[in-house]
Amino acid sequence: MRKTLKSEAPPTVSAGELPAWEVTDLPPPPAWDVLNILRVIGPGAILLGTSVGGGEWLVGPTTVVKYGLTLLWVTTVAVILQTLLNLELIRYTIYTGEPIMTGLMRTKPGPTFWGWAYSLLTWFQCGWPALAGTAAGTLAAGFLGRLPNQAQDGTLVLWLSAVIFLSCAAVLVFGGKVERTLEYLNWFMVAWILIFLVVVVALFVPSGSLLGAVRGLVSFGYLPTGEGGTPKIDWFLLAAFASSSGAGGAANAALTNWFRDKGFGMGAKVGYIPSLVGGREMKLSHTGKVFPLTPENLKHWKHWWRFAKVDQYGVFLVGAFLGMMLPAVLAVECLPHGKELRGLAVAAEIAQGLSRISGHSLWLLTLLCGFWILFSSQLGNMDILVRTVTDNLWTGSRRVRQWRGGDIRRVYYTLLGMNVVWGIAALQVTQPIFLFQLGANVAALTTAMLSFHTLYVNRRFLPEPLRPSMWRQAGLVLCGVFYSTFVLLSVRHLLS
Repeated sequence: MRKTLKSEAPPTVSAGELPAWEVTDLPPPPAWDVLNILRVIGPGAILLGTSVGGGEWLVGPTTVVKYGLTLLWVTTVAVILQTLLNLELIRYTIYTGEPIMTGLMRTKPGPTFWGWAYSLLTWFQCGWPALAGTAAGTLAAGFLGRLPNQAQDGTLVLWLSAVIFLSCAAVLVFGGKVERTLEYLNWFMVAWILIFLVVVVALFVPSGSLLGAVRGLVSFGYLPTGEGGTPKIDWFLLAAFASSSGAGGAANAALTNWFRDKGFGMGAKVGYIPSLVGGREMKLSHTGKVFPLTPENLKHWKHWWRFAKVDQYGVFLVGAFLGMMLPAVLAVECLPHGKELRGLAVAAEIAQGLSRISGHSLWLLTLLCGFWILFSSQLGNMDILVRTVTDNLWTGSRRVRQWRGGDIRRVYYTLLGMNVVWGIAALQVTQPIFLFQLGANVAALTTAMLSFHTLYVNRRFLPEPLRPSMWRQAGLVLCGVFYSTFVLLSVRHLLS
């Protein structure tokens, strides 16, 4: 058996603003067969469960009901570009065992600046309880047998929102490994959501509407116009639509945390974040490990990369397209064109519209589907927020790593408690749908930054044979430009 190499960085790779990596061999991946593919993939399902949420059930229907299915081309571009971005984020994690945030913190001006910058962006994207608030609207509709309204039912929806938010926090407390708990739950929720939507669309949506959705996905360039032929559109809404078509921002970055905790590539050698109840204390390394470019390691690299592509192309990309298209065609079929979807009942509007077509039989099932979509997304957002800030603090601060005996669970669950207090207070500020659109616009900004920053990180820190090809680098630039454009148009819209 060949000895593991001593702890020193490869001479061709600089470690940047953090300590150098230890050098050791890349663990061999499982054999390439169907059972192992199903065992190894999973982070894409967590990301899909997180992404098939407010965008697909709230912002997506709001956009297409207001402007038509012809805007679905935005989803096509967004999902393809985000999938390319995800794979470049994963590339860094397979090589180093570090989440991408650690790689970003290795660049100037250093971990303190980037740790705070990305933590604040993550907080303002994922810290809002918007999805819990809209999920509460579906539960209230089920209890009341009608759409809730602020005057009569505001207190009920507020209490249900708090219960849902606390329930998400409780899920993250139990298990053995937080990533595994999320993975199992999201496989179930994603399967239920997509099967239900496929069946309902097949039964109640005419083929003409489906063809219209397909044309919208592939017909690029259309924007609604007003007088004089100039685009007349709510760019704040459309930026949220572009960001939430897929995952967006901090959710894309958190994918690498789940890959690390799954033990993907070099992630198997650095540890993971365990659950508070049922999880054993785990010493999570604050820096990763890299491997020498031996023929054996390069062979293992190619196999890990194949698993990553199946996870992203086979789970995330396909699921993200279906997750946005199916609720969109339902909304267009069930709701009047131009309807403004606002208020406490925004998440129950599709259920009411569908009940007019199918009768009352699907009222409760559609409400349940909407609840699962929003609950799973709120759960994922809560973990994304707490996980990202935890890892940033853990990497950038020796004092945090030494706190309470070096048990990372203390950091993770302290931040989780802070998020619960913040979220319950924020529930009383404004409508959940506005909070979601605000977070989605922050996600668009973060996605643009991640695209350019990840390109720099992978070109600088990865050895040349492992760097992305030119077409993948071009994809990152295009992703950054795409989301930067929406951010600028959104800001201009808000200031006008």
